[in-house]
Amino acid sequence: MKCVLLCAVVLTTFAISYGNKKLHPLSDEFINSINDKKTTWKAGRNFDANTPLRQIKNLLGVLPRTENPYKLPIKTHKVDLQAIPESFDAREAWPECASVIGNIRDQSECGSCWAFGAVEAMSDRICIHSNATVKVSISAEDLLDCCGLCGMGCDGGWPEMAWYYWSEDGIVTGGNYGTTDGCKAYSFAPCEHHVDGDLPACGDTQPTPACKKECDSGSSLTYQSDLTHGSAYGISSDVSQIQTEIMTNGPVEADYSVYADFLSYKSGVYQHVSGDMVGGHAIKVLGWGVEDDTPYWLVANSWNEDWGDNGYFKILRGANECGIEGDILGGIPEL
Repeated sequence: MKCVLLCAVVLTTFAISYGNKKLHPLSDEFINSINDKKTTWKAGRNFDANTPLRQIKNLLGVLPRTENPYKLPIKTHKVDLQAIPESFDAREAWPECASVIGNIRDQSECGSCWAFGAVEAMSDRICIHSNATVKVSISAEDLLDCCGLCGMGCDGGWPEMAWYYWSEDGIVTGGNYGTTDGCKAYSFAPCEHHVDGDLPACGDTQPTPACKKECDSGSSLTYQSDLTHGSAYGISSDVSQIQTEIMTNGPVEADYSVYADFLSYKSGVYQHVSGDMVGGHAIKVLGWGVEDDTPYWLVANSWNEDWGDNGYFKILRGANECGIEGDILGGIPEL
């Protein structure tokens, strides 16, 4: 990967050099310094300037690779370059599934991005491959709580193992906090990471809930009968392979290195211009396009709709920017 994932960066030491002055990564001066570079994207305020940096680090839950990491098999497509459009948005390609694909979730006070990127893509693919006859949310809670091989729950995990767990053990349904239309809803309420919302303030990372292989008390479902399964595989970093996978089977999970400037993304096509590496983050890639002659991937984040461009962002495509193309994951649901 272009950028090595190191989640153990001590954020409290972050300061950005700008001339001879050290700038705090959430300061107006740092945001202005990004925009002064007049690159392919615009920065603005997402997080309150007084947000403890440890809270932001806690949102970045992709753990560093182990010495001999488990690797999923690589799926290789027969690519037809002429069939790949200049732009693609899974919400438009499968309009009957747009409500599922376009659901921006909130991981709240938990480093569970590795789980969210996975279950979001799994949910999308169940809808797509069932021709929109099955519309469910796969439970981030079940994956977070019960996948011991995946890592450390709210303290981070490995996306590859999330897909492996789906293929081997299965994951039940369950949506956002407070929902009752699945087996296990997410146990952490949305909180206000950002400056433009009115949710309760976020705090430090919460303990990972205990694994309970049972549905919530208000659910009419039973755990074993609600389990969903699917295959698990990786896709090479070749752009046309990733595009073919998305347009054939649906959105994918990816992870990448987050730098301090990304925290202030608002619009345009992100590429790293300033600041130190913060940690590793997992997300869902649902399409691609070109903006002002700059190719991009279209990505859904899990920091609620107040962050970035209504919960989405675009990132440079074709240069493995921050490792975005180096770890692409997917699978086909069993229906």
